[in-house]
Amino acid sequence: MTTLIPNRFLFDVEFRLHYREAAPVMDGDPSDWTDADLLPKFGEIDGMGDFADVWCCWNERGLWIACRVTDKRRPLRCNAKTFWAGDNLRLCTDMRDARSNKRATRFCQQFFFLPTGGGRKGDKPVAGVNAIKRAREHAPAVSVERISVASDVSADGYFLEAHVPAECLSGFDPAEHARIGFYYILEDGDHGQQYLTVGDDLNWYVDPSTWATAVLGA
Repeated sequence: MTTLIPNRFLFDVEFRLHYREAAPVMDGDPSDWTDADLLPKFGEIDGMGDFADVWCCWNERGLWIACRVTDKRRPLRCNAKTFWAGDNLRLCTDMRDARSNKRATRFCQQFFFLPTGGGRKGDKPVAGVNAIKRAREHAPAVSVERISVASDVSADGYFLEAHVPAECLSGFDPAEHARIGFYYILEDGDHGQQYLTVGDDLNWYVDPSTWATAVLGA
């Protein structure tokens, strides 16, 4: 039987985001990520298994996020101009966690990360920012050169990590606003989609109220 409304949509999903004074180094090496940084697997609520590990952590210098995809058979498809059509990791944030807002405010942002597709040969990782559709007000422009991204690509998968510095996060103020809206979606040519709360059918890319709440704790 097909579930019309995912179970995750029926809850106010909240979790604590791990604080790290010594943040991971952006070098494509997964060894400095820990189990404490792993994001919860809410897909299990809907009987969906995750195909990848996704990590995230924070400190006063911003947010760090990473993923590891294995058991790939198809070549990576990564193009910054059409990033949504290939292999990608996206991160959405709302620095005011306004869960009642159905449309994005200036505190809401969407970042995307690709394991390849950059550089002259197209073999370098890519970081970018994408405007949120139908936003009530868009966040200030971000210089993507400030976002650090690294990857390690193998024959059957890849590891990808990125750092979004505090100055690129609109309204980032963990002392006054420790609860933030948070969402990720990982898209893969072999495995499909893995997401934190809801999929495309419930318009996560438009509606911040579908995202989870991350608590920036110690």
